[in-house]
Amino acid sequence: MTADHASDRPSPANKGRRLPPEVLTEAEVSALLRACSTRAPTGIRNRALIVLMYRGGLRVGEALALRPKDLDREAGTIRILHGKGDKARTVGLDQQAFAVLERWLDKRTARGINGHAPIFCTLKGKPVSTSYVRVLLPRLAKKAKIEKRVHPHGLRHTHAAELAREGVPARLIQEQLGHGSLATTDAYLRKIAPQELIEAMQRREWKP
Repeated sequence: MTADHASDRPSPANKGRRLPPEVLTEAEVSALLRACSTRAPTGIRNRALIVLMYRGGLRVGEALALRPKDLDREAGTIRILHGKGDKARTVGLDQQAFAVLERWLDKRTARGINGHAPIFCTLKGKPVSTSYVRVLLPRLAKKAKIEKRVHPHGLRHTHAAELAREGVPARLIQEQLGHGSLATTDAYLRKIAPQELIEAMQRREWKP
């Protein structure tokens, strides 16, 4: 079985259990990216995929469904045609992230992979499975010596938490994440970035 078709069997201990979100620090994300090969084409691809989910807040299925035509670096946007509930949306992406993506796009073009293949494809132009990504991230996390649980949705959590810390309005975070309502985004942020609670606790004083 090749790495691009590795299976992702949930551990019996966690089967059917919803685990709490674990947000990565910037240092942990950097370590995760450094764990990807900078020379092997698959490493360059995997690094681009991680960057996209982290900097764009995309669900893994949304990222894997993208085609080159969905990217617009000049506008700084990505068009997601089939988000959750089959809803389309446009998200923003910074230029540094686009640069990482384009390194992989150049590699795949050099291998003769045309624009009809998904952006994140195998070296033969076949789709990469979500199960491959779910196995990949824990493996890279182990290599990077990250002790937290690292999984695709955790990169989306990290994206949302960073936006909240940067003071981005919840309405804009809602649009970026593709949530159906502001109430969903509010509940989401309370779980992963309870900034008001943290600041209240930090203001408390005592004398040890």
